Amino acid sequence: MARVTEQELTDQVLARFAAAPDERLRAVMQALVRHLHAFTREVRLADAEWLAAVRFLTATGKACDGARQEVILLSDVLGLSSLVDLVNHARDDENLTETTILGPFYVPGSPWREFGSSMVEYADGGEPAVIRGSVRGVDGTPIEAAVLDVWQNAATGYYAVQQPGVQPATNLRGRYRTGPDGRYELRTIRPVPYPVPDDGPVGELLRATGRHPWRAAHLHAIVSADGHLPVVTHLFDAASDHLDSDAVFGVKASLVREFTPGPDGVLECEHDLVLHPAG
Repeated sequence: MARVTEQELTDQVLARFAAAPDERLRAVMQALVRHLHAFTREVRLADAEWLAAVRFLTATGKACDGARQEVILLSDVLGLSSLVDLVNHARDDENLTETTILGPFYVPGSPWREFGSSMVEYADGGEPAVIRGSVRGVDGTPIEAAVLDVWQNAATGYYAVQQPGVQPATNLRGRYRTGPDGRYELRTIRPVPYPVPDDGPVGELLRATGRHPWRAAHLHAIVSADGHLPVVTHLFDAASDHLDSDAVFGVKASLVREFTPGPDGVLECEHDLVLHPAG
């Protein structure tokens, strides 16, 4: 009797999924099987390595709780989160603001703040900074009443959501609207680099592979306006460390900006945003 070959086993598994009634699920599962089996053959996965992977994934799941999502963190450091973002949101028009990952520290319902007002509610020793610019369509038309939902970490490296009872819940968070000329302005602090949580299985993986856990200094924003597609994006500090080795592969050259001293000594940063029309 002929022995089953590696490819015959793969074909058997693919055939089992061929009856899946949902067409998309069938396509996804069969592609997963093809790539997973091809990976296993390529690296000649050993029994001990397979078991180590099972233990790692089990530990990753156990590290998740209501405030921490270790599985998404794993996706981030593997570049999968950034790739999913590119697959779903990248566009050919180089004038459009590039997207990045949302990140784990977004909290909806940030307070509305006035044009040019500060979102600093906690004295952390950060360098004061003003960020301003315009929001416009691809044809250059300024967009009035566009909303910038902005959040960032404190100079201590932590987001407010990470330090309940230390930072006010709405520290360094705010929603701003553009004026009739499409301009926005907000006061904050200069962002600083910070490490992703590295005290769990993902941190062990980073250390084992000679990688660091640091993110380049950045500010997050979700920019939206009627008649346009929203964009989830970052603004990166050009002087930051780790721009070329961001732990979650979020840095894009078009989103890197200079912070320079203004006439009053306060740092200033200009960052324009371009949205794609809906439909």
